Amino acid sequence: MAIIADRIEVNPEICHGKPVIAGTRVPVYMILGLLAEGLTPEEIIRDYYNHITKEDILACLKYAKSLIEKEEVVGIP
Repeated sequence: MAIIADRIEVNPEICHGKPVIAGTRVPVYMILGLLAEGLTPEEIIRDYYNHITKEDILACLKYAKSLIEKEEVVGIP
C-alpha cells in the first residue's frame, strides 16, 4: 500500500489498485464523478458515503489537481 497524497492511497488489493480514500474502498474517480454531476460534498456524504468526510472529498480534488498539473500536453498547434 502506498499513500500517494493526503488521505489518498493505492493498494493493489483494493479496487484493482485504483486510488481510493485512505482506509476505505471509495475510489477517487467515484467522488470526482459525483462532483462533476453537480453534487456538493455534503450531498455526497449524506446520500452516498456517510463514512467519509469533507476533507476526504477535498483530498480527492487536490489529488486530481496534482495529476493535471504534472501532465504534459504535446502536439497542440
